[in-house]
Formats: sequence, C-alpha cells, structure tokens
Amino acid sequence: MENNLKVLLSDKFAVQNTASLSLFLYPSSLHVFGRDKNQSITAIHSYERVSWKKLDEILASDSLTKLDLPAKIHVHEALFTLIPGVIFQQGSEKEYLHHAGKLPPSPFYFHTGVDSNNVQILSCIPEKLHNPLSKRFSELSFNHGSSSFLSYLFKERFNLIGQEIWINLFGEHAYIAAFTDQELSVFNRFEVETKEDILKYVLILMESLHHDRNHARITFFGASEKNGVTEVWGKNYFANFRILRPHTNQNYGPGLSQEKAPTIFESFWN
Repeated sequence: MENNLKVLLSDKFAVQNTASLSLFLYPSSLHVFGRDKNQSITAIHSYERVSWKKLDEILASDSLTKLDLPAKIHVHEALFTLIPGVIFQQGSEKEYLHHAGKLPPSPFYFHTGVDSNNVQILSCIPEKLHNPLSKRFSELSFNHGSSSFLSYLFKERFNLIGQEIWINLFGEHAYIAAFTDQELSVFNRFEVETKEDILKYVLILMESLHHDRNHARITFFGASEKNGVTEVWGKNYFANFRILRPHTNQNYGPGLSQEKAPTIFESFWN
C-alpha cells in the first residue's frame, strides 16, 4: 500500500495545526486533505489503485486519518439520484433511491444540497463502508462526490448558452451534465474506457435533447495525454468544444498549489 501513497505537505504544515479533514473516495483512489483552522489545505495524502475494501486498513495506518478531527467524506458512489429540494422528505430515501438501482443491504443514506438546496443529491453506501468511517471519526459528515462538480455548474448557470453539455472525466468514469436554456436537463455518471465512449454518450444526449452539434457548447474537464482528449479531437465532432480548468475556491498553504495537488475536481472546487 505504501507504494501507492503520495504525500504533499505545505512548508508550514504542523500536525497540531490540522483542524479538519476532507476525504475524497473515488472508485479506485482515496485523497485525504488536511486543513488548518482557516480551511487552507496544508497536507494531502493520495492513494492510487486502491479498493474501498482497503479503507479500514488505510484509516488505521494513515497519519492524517489517525487524528480524531472533524471529517467531511465525499463519496463518488455510483448509486445516486437528484431530487428537487421542495419535494425532498427525509425518511423517504428508500422510495426515492430504489428507482436508481439495487440498494445494498443495510444502506446508510446521505444527501447533499446544491444550488441553495434547490436540488438534493441522495445516495447511500453499504453499512460495511460506513462503519469504519463512523468508528474512526467522532464528528463526521457525508457528501456525494458529484456535489462539487454540480455546485460549480449551478454557479456557472448564467454564463451558459442555450445548449450546453459539461463533462468531468475521472479515471474510467465521467459525470455528464446537460443544460437547456440554463436549466439542468440531465445529470448522471457513466463508465467510460475510451474517449470514443464519451463521444457516444454526448451524441446520445444531444439527440435525445434535440441539441444542435453546430450550436451546442461542449465543455470538458479532465483532459490529459493519457485519455487523448484534445481540442483538435473535440472540434472534429463539435463546432463549439473547449477544454477548461475549473475556477478555484480552494486555498493552499505555502508550498502547495493546484499544480502539485491531485488531478481531481475537488483540488480546485469543493
């Protein structure tokens, strides 16, 4: 496991000044951000090529997660649904979620409000994943991993044109959102192995929403040499294609920055 751990520290990092933790659980990676009392990021521990089944082992051995500090857990769980805030009722989680897929035995439900709580992202994790986290941290809150990307999109809403598709690629998965006349039409997570899979899902969405390939704007986060997504590639298919890096609302301690942080959306916006 140690070979999969990358440690980044601020020049002024001190264990005693760490006030809270943010844990980002991706399908095959885990990132732990240590924050000071001003919410500046002062330490990052990144584990690549790990399974959530190893979470208990990591929590017990990692020097940050050994600290009993307030922790926010951001879980990129495949099973989730969006519910308008005006109709969301706690206690009805099973009824809301069973349409999205098969529920695990003894699910732990959690929800995240975005767009000033006009939208709730409802999800759940198995008890066997929730238990080691609840035992490790006495003060704990859960958010769905898509909430950072979705909250960013709602903040950008009034900069959108009439037809928009936004893609956030992470590993072999992508969140894809479609907006029509500045209103969210579709938001989901997709499994992608190649850039051709992304193209397939975008074209299916555009057809179902009657978006025009010569007009709709496609915005892409997560392009890299590894996945082969370039503006030249995108513009072969769409007249209005762009690759962006998110604006940031994250603060870093001296010696740390987005350039050194993991290539995840939450390194910029959370």
